Order: sequence, then C-alpha cells, then structure tokens
Amino acid sequence: MISNSFKHVNSWVFDLDNTLYSPEVCLFDQIEKKMTDWISQKLSITKESADILRSQYWKKYGTSLAGLMREHKIEPEEYLTYVHDISFDNLTENLVLKNLIENLPGKKIVYTNGTAPYAKNVLSALGLLNVFSSIYGVEDADYNPKPEYKAYELVFKKDGLNPLTSAMFEDEPRNLKVPHQLGMKTIFVSPAPKNEPYIDFHTSDLSGFLKHLI
Repeated sequence: MISNSFKHVNSWVFDLDNTLYSPEVCLFDQIEKKMTDWISQKLSITKESADILRSQYWKKYGTSLAGLMREHKIEPEEYLTYVHDISFDNLTENLVLKNLIENLPGKKIVYTNGTAPYAKNVLSALGLLNVFSSIYGVEDADYNPKPEYKAYELVFKKDGLNPLTSAMFEDEPRNLKVPHQLGMKTIFVSPAPKNEPYIDFHTSDLSGFLKHLI
C-alpha cells in the first residue's frame, strides 16, 4: 500500500504553482508573460527574443531569474515584484485539499521558486494559507533556485527539516532529484507520468493521493 511508504514521514513539503492547484488554471501563464515583458523592456530586445531567452534561462539555470542574475547581473527584487503582480481571480477555495493537508501527521510547509509573499497570495485564494506552518520562497535560498542543491540545503536548514523523515510534492520532475538524493519520498504531481529513478510516486490527482495517506 502507498500509505506504508509514508509511515515514517513527519514533514510534508509542497511546491506551489501547478502542484497545489491544477495547471488548467493557467496562473503561471500570466507570470511567464510578465517575465517576457520585463526582459524585453530591461534588455531592450523584442518580445519574441525575450520569450526565447526566458525559456533558455529556465532550462539552463532552473529559473529565468537565475539566468538573468548570472548573465546580466540584474537585481532580483524589482523583477520578482513585477512578475508576481498578477490576477488570482481564476483560483477558488479548495476545502477538500485543505482538510486533507491539515490531517497529514506532522509539519506542512510550502517551498516555491516564486517569492513567499506571492505564495501567500496564492494560498489565500485557495483557502490554504493557515494550513502550512512555514512558507519559503526563492529569497529564502539566497535566490538560488530549485533544482540546485544549495537551494534545498539553505531552505531545509532554515526550517530544521530532516529529509529522511520528509516527503516532497512537485510538478517539475527535475526539482525532485536532489530531494530524492537526500532521502526524501518524492511525489511527481502532473497529468502525465515521467519515468525517472528519483520519482517515487506519480499522481495526477493530489487530493486523491493524499486520501490514501490519511
């Protein structure tokens, strides 16, 4: 049974975007558009070129921000404030998920490559803000993004989290590689499965998966 694999887990780490809500909400589409607009304006390039650069940096560095910081020495605060200023109208309260996460044994945290203030806005719209004991953003990892080892090291140390008694839920498969190496149970949350040795479980239905654990 799935639940037997999690008997030792007392810390639950959740990614935010496209993990705690469905990708069909298209919230991150707004952010990507604002990323492209910001890059276009700041680097004085066309939006087409900016969109290509945004995607290339995400693939190479883990986030577009990390690429901009390393390749163009940009300061992250202005960028992060701009790209996360979006509408949350497409999000609705998810009381079923709220109840399931609340009933998981132990500590529940959110760790996102976005910012903690942005995460709080999303969680408020989902009715999940009070479910989590801590919320960590990219700023808590000194702007090192998942999937970099240093990012997890900084956040987990700050939280006092023991990876050997923890599980992590993520929609981006490469972000589960380091957690798996650290001894965490890893759950890939996505409509389609991906066959990687560092993915312990896959689910297309987070609430359905959590029901098996409670």
